[in-house]
Amino acid sequence: MDWNLIIQVSFESIIGSTAIIYALAAIGLNVHFGYTGLLNFGQSAFLGVAAYGLAMSVTTFGLPFWVGIGVGLLGAVVLALLLGVPTLRLRADYLAIVTIAAAEIIRLLFRSVSLSEWTGGSDGLQRFSDDFYAMNPYSQGIKILPLIDMDSRDLWVLTVGWILVALACLIVWLLMRSPWGRVLKAIREDEDAVRSLGKNVFSYKIQALILGGVLGSLGGFMFALSRAAVQPDTYGTELTFFAYTILILGGAARVFGPVVGAVIFWFLIVFIDALLIELIKVGAIPTAIMDPNQAGSVRYILVGVGLMCLLIFRPQGIFGDKKEVMLDAR
Repeated sequence: MDWNLIIQVSFESIIGSTAIIYALAAIGLNVHFGYTGLLNFGQSAFLGVAAYGLAMSVTTFGLPFWVGIGVGLLGAVVLALLLGVPTLRLRADYLAIVTIAAAEIIRLLFRSVSLSEWTGGSDGLQRFSDDFYAMNPYSQGIKILPLIDMDSRDLWVLTVGWILVALACLIVWLLMRSPWGRVLKAIREDEDAVRSLGKNVFSYKIQALILGGVLGSLGGFMFALSRAAVQPDTYGTELTFFAYTILILGGAARVFGPVVGAVIFWFLIVFIDALLIELIKVGAIPTAIMDPNQAGSVRYILVGVGLMCLLIFRPQGIFGDKKEVMLDAR
């Protein structure tokens, strides 16, 4: 078996752009679900709005790169207001229904034929990341076999991505240690008690939804820039469900829980996939049982079984606390 290949792709998955994207998405969900108790099942919409805000601003309307970043962030704020204002005064399950529906509506709008002049339809948009890569300070990549082999573009993406992850974690850590963060945690435990103390629960929920959406939208920017393209189907509901899996794996309401969860989740996905393919190549797994095309599906089955065991024996995740996953979902 080619252990060098297995080690390389597995290590790159730990520090790679996919782990960064899902860590940022899960950090946003941590503010929503972990700290405030909001059941947001449409986190993919925040990533999609940010990515398309950047791509459409630059490619379709010819605006500068940094204006596109501002448009994407503003789009995330507007989306949070549109989702939160009509639902956050109601029971928690209404927000879950609205957000998962909104995410699908936005995805279908992006791939709509009638809007393809601006969004590119199902083909998406390209040629909006040139200014980002023009800022690349690296003249060459890095190669440390069997661990790392990446070019200067990948190195620039990872540098920016992990800086954003660190800043997002710092923001969450500072805010959750503040009086504002303590109110969010109290809302998660018993919002009626918080309301009896004179706090505007609705206002705090809106603020948390906006903050988590903006933090998640950073993952949308990295998704678009690392691929140098946007395509609507990459922002489907599975993105949100993976982010929830990562959050629960690392531990809800823990600053570094989403980061650790993203690293472990994608390491397991990539390692198992590479291992199964190599086992099939050397004949350790007969093709009558599994062929290389089926390895991708089997890896999700195996990881899914492992996550089921985790939820049975340690539902709070690796670093979490059981109290953090017991919500006041009224």
